[in-house]
Amino acid sequence: MTTVAMKPPMPAAGRSKKNTSPGGGIGRYLLVRFLLIFPTIFILVSMVFWLMRTTGDPITAALGGKLGPDQLAVLIKEAGYDRPILIQYFEYLGQVFTGNFGTTISTNRPVSEVLLTYGSATAELVFYALIVAFIVGIPLGMVAAYWRDKAPDAFLRVAAILFYATPVFFAGLLLKLVFAVWLKVLPVAGRATVSSELEMGFLPDKTGIYFIDALKTGNPAVFGDVLLHAVLPAVALGLLTAGVFLRLVRTNVIGTLGTDYVDAARSRGVNEFRLVSKHAYRPALIPIITVIGLQVALLLGGAVLTETTFEWKGLGFMLIEFIKARDFVAVQGIVALLAVIVALSNFIVDIIAALIDPRVRY
Repeated sequence: MTTVAMKPPMPAAGRSKKNTSPGGGIGRYLLVRFLLIFPTIFILVSMVFWLMRTTGDPITAALGGKLGPDQLAVLIKEAGYDRPILIQYFEYLGQVFTGNFGTTISTNRPVSEVLLTYGSATAELVFYALIVAFIVGIPLGMVAAYWRDKAPDAFLRVAAILFYATPVFFAGLLLKLVFAVWLKVLPVAGRATVSSELEMGFLPDKTGIYFIDALKTGNPAVFGDVLLHAVLPAVALGLLTAGVFLRLVRTNVIGTLGTDYVDAARSRGVNEFRLVSKHAYRPALIPIITVIGLQVALLLGGAVLTETTFEWKGLGFMLIEFIKARDFVAVQGIVALLAVIVALSNFIVDIIAALIDPRVRY
């Protein structure tokens, strides 16, 4: 009788060797994303520096025509702008990575102080706008998916295009005209009334974020005043992103409604509204999370026009003021900070997306 030698089975540990470290996938993914922050910031900061220097040195750009040639030469030498451009470039990189963005030419203030003073206002506005985008875009996207290819869906798709395509300053002017001028129910500009700003100014540990500072005062009138001033800017800027969210949610809910587990729920007699609101809702939110980082960049760009339209004194408002003054040192600092914020926002979104959806880790 002939015996056939059987190949011993591969050990279980050998078959699943690549799965022995369950956290390896997400750890490697996040490490790569974190390391990508540095070249991203480096490229953006470098672009800002070279684009600003295409017009010459900042001293001449800001004060040329206001001072004589001898005075300009002294200031240029004191600021170090008479040195080779490459030396200035590497020195600027070193300063940026240590948090030193230089001193403004027009106001003689440290740029870092300007960023801290006005950055909180921009962060607050972007936060409000994101809330508006979520409140408007996600429910309307679900409604459009529920009424797919019917009149409500067609109307909402057109509305989404209008939300995204309408310039922020034009939307802001329309909102001011209707709600501030005609109806007189909302403030026309600013972040708060003078009396509210004075009351918040006396706080010993004010943050610069009016929502928090108003709460610290313990005065409901101040808190209500701050919220009323935030409505129009937040809506004008938030609708820009709401259009993107609406179309994303609609598309992904429709896609999710065609999956097997939704078909199984439908066969059990679950009505279509419950399928949309319960079964297809959460999976459709994953693409929303992944694009939030890009939308933060869009909102920061839109904040420049929104803040100017509503005299909301944040980084966007000050950026326009410094551009008018041709203060390119301040402009470099503000744009560099915005670049850092966008890079960090995308990294945070990558973390959230990897935790929610394991598919993005590989």
